[in-house]
Amino acid sequence: MNNNDYREVTEDEVTTVSTDQNEEMNGQKSGDDTQSASANETVQAEVTSADQSDDKEPEYEDICYICRRPEHIAGKMIKIPNNICICQDCMQKTFDSMNQTGFSMDDMLNMNMGKMPNISMINLSDLQGMQGFIPNNQKLKKKKPKDKKEPVLDIKKIPAPHKIKASLDEYIVGQEHAKKVMSVAVYNHYKRIASDEKDGIEIEKSNMLMIGPTGSGKTYLVKTLAKLLDVPLAITDATSLTEAGYIGDDIESVVSKLLAAADNDVERAEHGIIFIDEIDKIAKKRNTNQRDVSGESVQQGMLKLLEGAEVEVPVGASSKNAMVPMTMVNTKNILFICGGAFPELEDIIKERLNKSASIGFKSELKDKYDQDENILQKVTTEDVRKFGMIPEFLGRLPIMFTLEALTEDMLVRILKEPKNAILKQYQKLLTMDEVKLEFEDEALMAIAKQAKEKKVGARALRAIIEDFMLDIMYEIPKDDNIGMVTITREYVEKKGGPLITMRGCAQIEEQKEPEIAAGE
Repeated sequence: MNNNDYREVTEDEVTTVSTDQNEEMNGQKSGDDTQSASANETVQAEVTSADQSDDKEPEYEDICYICRRPEHIAGKMIKIPNNICICQDCMQKTFDSMNQTGFSMDDMLNMNMGKMPNISMINLSDLQGMQGFIPNNQKLKKKKPKDKKEPVLDIKKIPAPHKIKASLDEYIVGQEHAKKVMSVAVYNHYKRIASDEKDGIEIEKSNMLMIGPTGSGKTYLVKTLAKLLDVPLAITDATSLTEAGYIGDDIESVVSKLLAAADNDVERAEHGIIFIDEIDKIAKKRNTNQRDVSGESVQQGMLKLLEGAEVEVPVGASSKNAMVPMTMVNTKNILFICGGAFPELEDIIKERLNKSASIGFKSELKDKYDQDENILQKVTTEDVRKFGMIPEFLGRLPIMFTLEALTEDMLVRILKEPKNAILKQYQKLLTMDEVKLEFEDEALMAIAKQAKEKKVGARALRAIIEDFMLDIMYEIPKDDNIGMVTITREYVEKKGGPLITMRGCAQIEEQKEPEIAAGE
């Protein structure tokens, strides 16, 4: 840019300027006009980019480098070089501590180093590893300004209970009562969030306690439910929870995991689902003289979370410390689902049932309920309290239901009926090698029988199949002539081998023809 850009334009030159402008319209420019036009475009581009940067605020909040509090708690931040933000409280404490050392701020500002012995100024650019860098899992998204109060959830978008159950049926075999209870409870929970309190009626939370033998599908039921509803889900384990101040995860860490699942979006996390597995492991310890830091104390600490309260949770960590930012999360609209196997609960139920039916002429045998696999369905709140759960904790889980023990027929259905059934997974694996995999019905019954004997529920199915499929999956890539493998009962029971059909055999052609005819 030269001095000619700022010269004064006289009346005689007005015509010249207008002529130049007309020539610009026709596409003919002089060198000076080109420079001025490009300069104007540059200025306009800078203004436009500045406006865009003003419109696009940062997605994440600033966090104080010293106290690690986010902006919505600590207030406006003071920014210094190298992307370091310091809140006003920490800055004031720094100034106060400096004033107490014996020299004034005037000396500091005037850089009078003579009165500050053994003090040298630090160049912040030299602190490469101490710049204001914060990991992504500890960044908090800014809350959107609420100009108009709009309902968080549209009640019309929430699927009805029968639709929720129908979706669960595609993935989960059996457990009809459990699926019905969960569908209604979740539907009512999100109706509660969408409702207003103008009429003074506040709907209470419908937290759930799910009891069922191991491998019956408790965790899988919750995972499938969260996928259908498209809400954040956190699955945590109660075994690692301890009272505040002891080694282990803090109770608030269950909310931290939900916050991480919601991409550190507090508003979205406040409408999510938290599933606490192995809840029976925090039962009150019996016959102990020591402090129960992982049992009754954890139950008492979880009371405020279950009921709904503003809790301060660490962001991106499982326990509170000075180097982790903290934020406030309201658990009022978070749905809590607790699940556990409660292994000794069956004995408590049997004791209660035998007491009520062991006196008088109508007394029954004491071993009547020993072979009852679904005795957990007769559970009451008093039984769970005797197991070791405190009454205050059970009172905040108003919906209690049980899952059925898996029978051999249910295990066979689990093998082949769900959308992502185990057999379909192995068939897809062999399809990649252009080999067809079939299972005889008797082979499926043999697999289910072995799984039933292991007494770990549906988890045993994959272990059994993986065992006898190992050799098949190892040998198939060697021979390109193998066209189909049929798993027989004898092979499952290790009394024989599978049926191998080579490519081009009549057996494969015969099986393909009905499929083509059915497709036509």
